Amino acid sequence: MLSLHTEPTVAEIAASSLAAVKVFERLGVDYCCGGKRPLADVCAQKGLDPAAVTRELEAAMSRTDTEGRDWNTAPLADLITHIEERHHGFLRRELPAIATRLEKVYRVYNQRYGETLPGLPEAFSGLQDELLSHIGKEERILFPAIKACEKAAAVSASLPYLPFGTVANPIRMMEMEHEGAGAALVRIREITDNFAIPGHACVTYRALMAGLEELESDLHLHIHLENNILFPRAIELCE
Repeated sequence: MLSLHTEPTVAEIAASSLAAVKVFERLGVDYCCGGKRPLADVCAQKGLDPAAVTRELEAAMSRTDTEGRDWNTAPLADLITHIEERHHGFLRRELPAIATRLEKVYRVYNQRYGETLPGLPEAFSGLQDELLSHIGKEERILFPAIKACEKAAAVSASLPYLPFGTVANPIRMMEMEHEGAGAALVRIREITDNFAIPGHACVTYRALMAGLEELESDLHLHIHLENNILFPRAIELCE
């Protein structure tokens, strides 16, 4: 990991870690065009405490996921909360950030270097729209139904009335949308040549590729938790 105690430039820190990019974006620090300055100088200009920023960067760059809960046995309500907070939250936070980087990279690189990443704006925009609609339907319709069934089962009460018949019906639709998202991820990987970074790439380009790769990784885990754990357990409980 890049040391933050050897006066690296903001651009060097950002290039070493997507987590650092996120910190800089939150703080409004220009890590691309104006990033070739030491972190201390940038902090002084923006009125930020360099020690506090360094601590935040170090924490973000070294953080690991230590959660080891068995979602095959945990209450479904807990698994739903985990999916909403971690994975739905990730999408609502990261999709707009990736879109901003993509707009900048696509505009600048097509002007300077000719055709660059053809088809990526359309592929990503379609995926973004579909995912935001998808998680909204889960949170408004499917997840409350699953939690209501689990709550009734816990006290041996009759299962609640569901206007869509059984949970298997919306689950079938969610799984179809998961397939569409998976196909979009494959298309994005094809367009970017497996998130390849050309030699002339700036920090924003690198952050775009890192963000897309992180999106793919998170979405794969997200879909796994739903398709392979939540949905089968919900059908077994609610049928």
